[in-house]
Amino acid sequence: MQPCPLCAGDNTRHYHTDTRRTYYQCQRCSLVFVDEVARLGPDDEKAVYDQHRNVPDDMGYRRFLSRLADPLLERLPQHASDGLDFGSGPGPVLAMMLMQAGYTMACYDPYYQPDRRVLERQYDFITCTEAIEHFYQPSLAWQQWDTLLKPGGWLGVMTKLVTDQAAFSRWHYKNDPTHVSFFSRDTFEFLAAQSSLELEFVGNDVILMRKPLL
Repeated sequence: MQPCPLCAGDNTRHYHTDTRRTYYQCQRCSLVFVDEVARLGPDDEKAVYDQHRNVPDDMGYRRFLSRLADPLLERLPQHASDGLDFGSGPGPVLAMMLMQAGYTMACYDPYYQPDRRVLERQYDFITCTEAIEHFYQPSLAWQQWDTLLKPGGWLGVMTKLVTDQAAFSRWHYKNDPTHVSFFSRDTFEFLAAQSSLELEFVGNDVILMRKPLL
């Protein structure tokens, strides 16, 4: 069995196999992840992302993103000003929305916004919408976020959550070939406990975490 790409646990078990891929689950942090042999190469992965058409004037998409933006903005303290949209994709609509709300935003995406200089400073909040499920090595992103987030800062993640094996077998979300890491409530509770973060679940797919003050 492959070690967990999130917590490096070596107690993983077979979770599901379909016609294209095999999935494992970590028994320590509950992450479900794709067999590494089924991962796409960089060119094929980017070709899928290039098909996305997320534009600022798409009001339906803005409403979708507001499910994270609105509760995050309600929780940000008055002194918060700087945010980072991590995994912003080809159309950083969320960053534009937050800029319109008065915040200074930086964007990072390994394909579309690859300037790593934005990863050399800290932020009052970090957003990651519909991106964490694409991470081959989510442990690296988690370590980066811990460094990038100021004490007292907020992390907002949007991703669909695993519930159980039976539902997973029928789940359309797993069929996207670029989706390789699948989180559950148990996974986020594990991460929050490991890093002493405050944790809130908002609806079915929005996760908010606050880093403790020093």
